[in-house]
Amino acid sequence: MPVSELQCRISLDRIKKRLHSRFPVESCSPEWEGFDFRLEENFPTLFRHLIELYGHHFDFFYHLEKLLETMALKWLERSPELKSSDGLREADPSWFQSGRLIGAMAYVDLFAGDISGLREKIPYLQELGITYLHLMPLYRTPDGDDDGGYAVSSYREVDAGLGTMEGLRELAAELRQHGISLVLDFVFNHTSDEHEWAQRAREGDEICQDYYLMFDSRQEPDDYERNLRPIFPDEHPGSFTYLTRIKKWVWTTFHTYQWDLNYRNPEVFNAMVEEMLFLANVGVDVLRMDAVPFIWKQKGTSCENLPEAHRVIETFNAVARIVAPSMAFKSEAIVAPDDISSYIGTDQCQISYNPLLMALLWEGLATRNARLLRHSMQHRFAIAPGCAWVNYVRSHDDIGWGFDNRDAEQLGINPYDHRRFLTEFFIGRHPASFSEGEPFQEDPATGDARVCGTTASLCGLGKALAKEDPEEIELALRRILLVHGVTFTIGGLPLIYLGDEIGMLNDPSYREDMEKEGDSRWLHRPFFDWEKAEARTQPDSVEGILHAGFLKLAKMRLNNDAVARGETEIVDAGNDHVFAYFRTTPEQTVFCLANFSDQPQIVSAPRLRQLGLRKALVDIVAGQTIIAAKQLDLEPHQFMVLLKRGA
Repeated sequence: MPVSELQCRISLDRIKKRLHSRFPVESCSPEWEGFDFRLEENFPTLFRHLIELYGHHFDFFYHLEKLLETMALKWLERSPELKSSDGLREADPSWFQSGRLIGAMAYVDLFAGDISGLREKIPYLQELGITYLHLMPLYRTPDGDDDGGYAVSSYREVDAGLGTMEGLRELAAELRQHGISLVLDFVFNHTSDEHEWAQRAREGDEICQDYYLMFDSRQEPDDYERNLRPIFPDEHPGSFTYLTRIKKWVWTTFHTYQWDLNYRNPEVFNAMVEEMLFLANVGVDVLRMDAVPFIWKQKGTSCENLPEAHRVIETFNAVARIVAPSMAFKSEAIVAPDDISSYIGTDQCQISYNPLLMALLWEGLATRNARLLRHSMQHRFAIAPGCAWVNYVRSHDDIGWGFDNRDAEQLGINPYDHRRFLTEFFIGRHPASFSEGEPFQEDPATGDARVCGTTASLCGLGKALAKEDPEEIELALRRILLVHGVTFTIGGLPLIYLGDEIGMLNDPSYREDMEKEGDSRWLHRPFFDWEKAEARTQPDSVEGILHAGFLKLAKMRLNNDAVARGETEIVDAGNDHVFAYFRTTPEQTVFCLANFSDQPQIVSAPRLRQLGLRKALVDIVAGQTIIAAKQLDLEPHQFMVLLKRGA
């Protein structure tokens, strides 16, 4: 037996004896058998990753035993209801691929005031067909700047204005009773500078100082920064902040008040496992793993997407498979397309945001052309088996143009010029623009910027309503439903930012708030307009048309297995304005088409026959019969889902 396997076996046997001595009653119970079985099954993977990350530490086995003790304790604290969910999802590990999941995201305070108010809004979520609810960070954060909740001061306390952790636990249980999975962020790259660990570090506690990346002089920060890119250069140059009280430089990738954690220290990993399992036991079904590319630092590199970053996530994953196997991980990696896919896997993050699709949906609307979208999706949509994309049109964050330069160049597109065009278009500076976005982190010298704005405002609804132009209003509504039609049908889990389903517009009032002014992302984070939502029952209103369109997309997923869980094949429709793909199961095939042009387009009869469409088809969006022997006529920004009769 190789030494590593022998070490693994000896370590496991010794640790299990210690666990049995610490928990003598529990270790004889039937419940313990499930934990023991998963520990046996997953320990070799866990041990291998830990050896790779921390095996050079002289006290490696001490930290290993402490980790296993924490895991056992958290398993014993796990509620019977959650243990039951563990069993069900172990029997169906791809539960998130079922097609039943339809996602929504919101800030608790902006959507419903507080956690209690959110519980009252569950019927609204059910009406919309929501079965996956991502609540933006609701933990305790500093007063003032808190990066929209991503500067966490305590993972175990809810922001006082939102409620209590016990209230969150009750919300999670009630959501589960209504078939809605709770999604929360795990902000594990950094804490706020008001976290207990940071406060103790500032007071001179050397143990807590080693929880962060701190340096006594500028020499090492300077050495690192030769290869680092600034993330928010408008806020602070570089990636380090000087702490005058203790005369040290601390690593702050994002904001000066967010201190990066030191994952080279095994105590940090163990401490964050404890926080992760606490959240799992609150009732979280999916953890959004925040800022995954940045969690490991190595001098002489960009400190992004390093192999050790993957090992850390894989190790968290192995822990979760043992203690809370019903919980899935979602990666947030807004990086190059090839780097995004590297975080997706059953051993890392089972689901992942699809920022490439998001960016290229907007690119298609701006250019009225689907060439780059089609080309990129043909090469980059497929991911590891057992995993799923989270497809979204926009989120709480800005929109960046993260397409692959090689994809653009292969189509004769200059990527630098094209990104600049897209930014100019969506912030309304281009003469052909219908959009009312604002720039974020704009560099006047290079023109680089990202874009902010609600879906409705970026799709032209605000301008059209201001002009009282019925044709422009209809086109804007069609754009909104077109891009969401793709996210609902292309394969994966669709995610709606709540408010988009009723066409909420930009909120410029953020400029009047001292805590938000200067961060244009608050433009697209308005308070949910419940008066506007009341109009969703009026079929001819903007709200009614959009809401009905979203309901139709939700029902389409539930009623058509190919839409919900079919295999995806991106195809060339023979018309660059039209994005087309098949969704196929052994029993059913649908053909989806999205016209990104604001002019009528056709797909020729010969091309339809080449794609194997020779029969009468039903457009289940419009409820019309289509004859494949004839050319297919698409109206401006029309979205079609064609189902073969008798298929």
